[in-house]
Amino acid sequence: QVQLVESGGGLAQPGGSLRLSCAASGFTFSNYAMSWARQAPGKGLEWVSGIYSDASDIYYVDSVKGRFTISRDNANNTVYLRMNSLKPEDTALYYCVKAQSSHPIVWEYDSWGQGTQVTVSS
Repeated sequence: QVQLVESGGGLAQPGGSLRLSCAASGFTFSNYAMSWARQAPGKGLEWVSGIYSDASDIYYVDSVKGRFTISRDNANNTVYLRMNSLKPEDTALYYCVKAQSSHPIVWEYDSWGQGTQVTVSS
């Protein structure tokens, strides 16, 4: 049974940093690309970043480029999202998401975590 457990969310000031973690289990983690997505209050779901199974390619939505960094540790079945220079508009529930393949051309997903709340406010 696939499990994705996010942690590391919380309250940060504008300009601050947080690091999200996602501990994965129930599947061969190193065989699948992973992503982070978010949903802000009253808004739809937004894909934030993706990383191939071997980290050979990485993608970001334009609004977080240069501020967020996705990485993964295949030995420990964990994917991370380092968030720097946080802005109030980054406030959202952040989800860890498992892709259906290792090097997707079209990103399709089959498992989601419960989410971790990130609030950016002074």
